[in-house]
Amino acid sequence: MGKVYNLNEVAEHNTPKDCWLIVHGKVYDVTKFLEDHPGGDDVLLSATGKDATDDFEDVGHSSTAKAMMDEFYVGDIDTATIPSKVEYKPPNQAHYNQDKTPEFIIKILQFLVPLVILGAAVGIRFYTKAQ
Repeated sequence: MGKVYNLNEVAEHNTPKDCWLIVHGKVYDVTKFLEDHPGGDDVLLSATGKDATDDFEDVGHSSTAKAMMDEFYVGDIDTATIPSKVEYKPPNQAHYNQDKTPEFIIKILQFLVPLVILGAAVGIRFYTKAQ
């Protein structure tokens, strides 16, 4: 078992010359692996400073990739320092009434104007044919 780090200590290592990740409660120094990572170094750098477990699992790494992680292991993370996931709550907004927007009025006019023109054409045709 390695040293126990807190999130702030791990988050300091977020550059291409010093890159640490947290995956499954363990801390990995992946600096030497940045150039060899099949997804590119940007993927690893974007996962620094947080728990990257979900990012790691979403990709579906092979068992070989998971075995390679052992050589980059530097310690464990103090899970108390990782913030819990916060459920998304949408902001309070005024009720949106789509029937009172300018777009709705334009749609109504796009429907009614051709009907009025068609009605006028039929009326004129009927009136001129009757005479």
